[in-house]
Amino acid sequence: MAIHTGLIPAIEIDNIHNITVITDSIAAARKILESKVDPLQNMIIPLTSAIKSFFSKDSRNKIHFWYCPSKAKWPRHKLIDKQVKANTCIPTFPSKNSHLFSKKKECNNILCEWQTSFANSLKKDYYFLNFKDKKQIVIKPTYAKDGSWLPVIEFTNLLCACFTRMTTGHAPIGECRQRFFPHLPTNCPCGEAEVQTHEHIVMECNRHDLST
Repeated sequence: MAIHTGLIPAIEIDNIHNITVITDSIAAARKILESKVDPLQNMIIPLTSAIKSFFSKDSRNKIHFWYCPSKAKWPRHKLIDKQVKANTCIPTFPSKNSHLFSKKKECNNILCEWQTSFANSLKKDYYFLNFKDKKQIVIKPTYAKDGSWLPVIEFTNLLCACFTRMTTGHAPIGECRQRFFPHLPTNCPCGEAEVQTHEHIVMECNRHDLST
């Protein structure tokens, strides 16, 4: 939409032979010139037709695409973003009916169902150690950016194994012995817990300094 908003008026100006489009998304610009099937193709066709007409008017006519990332904080990025969002034109294909919007909605519904199922799992509630973020909100599972927990452990095999055992409670501690070897001691050596749970070890036990 931003490229369309800027490019179409420029093309319609008489005696214009060189147009430079500065964008933070070369991928979006590339879609305008690609012929392969794309979910947004029906929205791109009018812009492509205008560009074709511009080139056919004069052999000197050229369009250059320059990349300027958003992190550069170029003032005109903010200006264009504001102008595009204030645009009152009604798109030919509303986003609520588009393929990408439908796919995103379905993905969000599946993720919501997955998180609800995970939260309501009895086995998870009994043995899974809930972790909270800085706002003390329980961290929910997600598929994005390698998940909710893996990025924290930095993918080292040893740390991953320890983290998994700590999170699920499958470790040689009192809680595990209570479930599988009830004849063995279940208290914590620190003397402050009758049952040595993984939550006690992580959150309370003075024998372990997990801050390091």
